[in-house]
Amino acid sequence: MRAMLISSALVAVLAVSAPAFAMPTSLLPIEPEVAVPASELAPLDANSAWAPRFAAAADELARALRSRDEGQWAPLLGGQWLSAADRERVGNLLVDRDSPFLPALFSKAFTHRAIFGWTAPASLSAEERAAVEGGQEAEALVCWSAGGDGTGPWPTTAIEADNRPGLRYACARIAYSIRGGTPTWRAFIDQGAPA
Repeated sequence: MRAMLISSALVAVLAVSAPAFAMPTSLLPIEPEVAVPASELAPLDANSAWAPRFAAAADELARALRSRDEGQWAPLLGGQWLSAADRERVGNLLVDRDSPFLPALFSKAFTHRAIFGWTAPASLSAEERAAVEGGQEAEALVCWSAGGDGTGPWPTTAIEADNRPGLRYACARIAYSIRGGTPTWRAFIDQGAPA
């Protein structure tokens, strides 16, 4: 009993004398981060050297996704580097009745396709714009929507191309490279939470 009273008293003393642990304060001043506005999307210029490359990649990707055969679409989305979780997620997008892919790619209505690039900053000179156009790598967003006249609605930023349920279009990002003389591309399909 006496040992219990001594240990209880010791705990009480330690609890009173122990300093509260607080988060250390930084010795360096921290500037608040400036929010960067999302880059606006713009239709890919039909005269761009990239336009036929992205159009062919978009058509191949659409055919593979419509097949619903993982053996056809998985190689275009990274093949052996595509994680099991991403394989399952994309497979679900192709059968989920709330997925934007069902009406966009599997509807009996005519499927429209739009290919978007990011709007170049106005500060780019003509020389800088030519360097971007003549580069060896590029990215674009391809989106599909069924019915209507093809004028939209389409995403205005990449954030809006996240394939969340309820969208009237489905999108994929395509990264294209012509490095090494062999043109290659890989697609990415993002998925956001329901709105």
